[in-house]
Amino acid sequence: MAMNIRDLSVQRRDATGKGPVRRLRRAGLVPAILYGGGTEPVSLAVSPAEVHRALHAHVGGGVLVNLRVAGETEPRPAVVRDLQFDPVRDTLLHVDLQAVRMDEEITVEVPIHVVGEAAGVKEQSGVLAVLLRQVEVTCLPSFIPERIDIDVTPLRIHGVLTVADLQLPEGVRVTVATTQAIVTVTPPMAEEVAPVVAAPAAEPEVVTERKPKEEEEVKPEGKAKK
Repeated sequence: MAMNIRDLSVQRRDATGKGPVRRLRRAGLVPAILYGGGTEPVSLAVSPAEVHRALHAHVGGGVLVNLRVAGETEPRPAVVRDLQFDPVRDTLLHVDLQAVRMDEEITVEVPIHVVGEAAGVKEQSGVLAVLLRQVEVTCLPSFIPERIDIDVTPLRIHGVLTVADLQLPEGVRVTVATTQAIVTVTPPMAEEVAPVVAAPAAEPEVVTERKPKEEEEVKPEGKAKK
């Protein structure tokens, strides 16, 4: 299903650099940049809450939005290309936006959503391993899907589903190799058994034969003195 075009309210910003960006964040906004569309990049500011509202928990880029720039009457269609977060606090730091034309195809990454419970997990106690969580596709902006489902229900141990098994919406085509693996079921891990350490064998007692006592030396009798 193609995603709905969401509105994202932004405002222009003239000052750039670390100082203005710090002041911007203290005001509850984060910097953003709009590029593409055959024009010079435009520096913007946006509320993190506004970004979260527009994305509806969508992770990463590829979301189509209508930019409502303060002071402009017409919205600008754009795709959210990248979101940068603080690695410690997980707060939004920066937003990259790409201007698009609705009649020109673009390439975006779309999340892959696993559906069902694999037979290899349910019946054979296997482990489901997801190898690919996003796939790159090309389509018109209005055809960008929210996600692409893949049904793993018939998948058994050692079975593999690839990009070729994706049910792509109309007007959407993948740009990666169709042989690329998406999900598989691996055998259950064998329970580890602690090795039995044998007790060391007792060393045999060595009995040595006692040597017979040496006979005492007998001193020869000396000659009698005259």
